[in-house]
Amino acid sequence: MKSVKNIQKITKAMKMVAASKLRAVQTKAENSRGLWQPFTALLGDLPSVDVKKNVVVTISSDKGLCGGINSTSVKISKGIYKLNSGPEKETKYVILGEKAKAQLVRDSKKDIELIITELQKNPLSYTQVSVLADEILKNVEYDALRIVFNKFHSVVSFVPTVSTVLSPEIVERESESGGKLGELDPYEVEGGETKGEILQNLAEFQFSCLYVSLLLILLASVAAAKPLSSLCLRNLDEQVMFNAVLENACSEQGARMSAMDSSSRNAGDMLDRLTLTYNRTGQASITTELIEIISGASALEG
Repeated sequence: MKSVKNIQKITKAMKMVAASKLRAVQTKAENSRGLWQPFTALLGDLPSVDVKKNVVVTISSDKGLCGGINSTSVKISKGIYKLNSGPEKETKYVILGEKAKAQLVRDSKKDIELIITELQKNPLSYTQVSVLADEILKNVEYDALRIVFNKFHSVVSFVPTVSTVLSPEIVERESESGGKLGELDPYEVEGGETKGEILQNLAEFQFSCLYVSLLLILLASVAAAKPLSSLCLRNLDEQVMFNAVLENACSEQGARMSAMDSSSRNAGDMLDRLTLTYNRTGQASITTELIEIISGASALEG
């Protein structure tokens, strides 16, 4: 009973810690949505685009005790891998977080291109994620990045999400073939950049949009004394990744809150059952002793 009480105290404390962390990261995640969503609406997500080189970026947590959000991300990643596998196709994994690493290394070790852990050792920042995005872009060849993460809706609701980011070459190919990207044709292009170069900049900025808030970009623009448009175009890839990590971090803390709340309630139920069993056992022991005393006294009188 004492150990169950101690466990209940620990789970309640962990729930409070998760709630505190959630409030901090939720604000960042909500702010980061406002910048990358317009670019996604402009370029489209194009999840069904057929390419040869696919890279599945699986975002997970480094710590456990947060429900099944990591297992869900891994299952979806494996499903995407199977859908994009073929004789003339190449699909690789990029893993963020210890939990996805532990699950994917067992049966997909040869397909893992890059592993990055301890992402949330320090509070998430745009600088940290921009370095991470650059690391992926420099070391991984891809036609399409399939970023798998949990999109935060509320403490008890988070939806597994896949965001697709195309390479500049594929973006230009899709633009020339029409479709969603072909809708950019009516717009006039200022300066000496070609349409392909602009699409490349937009694609790179879209990737980074999942990781930044509008305030951070504005502050960076002022500090660098450069136009906001040029700064945004250069950092699109980092924004997409930033938002994905923040959304997943929110989902992780929300899932941990729910898991710790359930654990606290289960510990309370177990403590009630143990207390009832303890009291019944004590009462039975007392009753048995009383019966023995009464029986002994009756035998002496007889």
